[in-house]
Amino acid sequence: MTVFVSTGTTGFDDLAEAMDRLAPELGEPVIIQIGAGKYVPQRAEHFRLAPSLTPCIQAASLVVAHGGLGVCMEALESGKRLVAVSNPDRYDNHQVDLLTALEAAGYLIYCRRLGELAQAVERAWRGEFTPYQKPETTIHIRIREYLSTMAPRRSKRPSS
Repeated sequence: MTVFVSTGTTGFDDLAEAMDRLAPELGEPVIIQIGAGKYVPQRAEHFRLAPSLTPCIQAASLVVAHGGLGVCMEALESGKRLVAVSNPDRYDNHQVDLLTALEAAGYLIYCRRLGELAQAVERAWRGEFTPYQKPETTIHIRIREYLSTMAPRRSKRPSS
């Protein structure tokens, strides 16, 4: 088992560096996906990008990730313990809203400050999480219903 860290495609150097410092204390190998970041880990394995993060997530006992929707949902759907950190460099701070909602539901630990990352990881090892259940999707039904009301009506032509 490993601790897998995802910083996103654009990178999140502060998260990569914080996890690299923490790596020797975790008792498991740490693998960090650093994306386009400039920081190169010294104590943890790392790679920039991969066609898919699925193998890394599935092999992990713990996932620590930036607050991107894709990686968070994949980790939760895989049943992994998840610590998520909002990247303050992201547009409109949308990750804060996502992570706040997912934490309120009991799905993950939202680490609001990197100075508290070690405590967040410890809480994730000890904590109980609400198992994530993918919600039923009905948008396709609503779209079909809407489109059916928009279709041109065929008028009956009088018979000659």
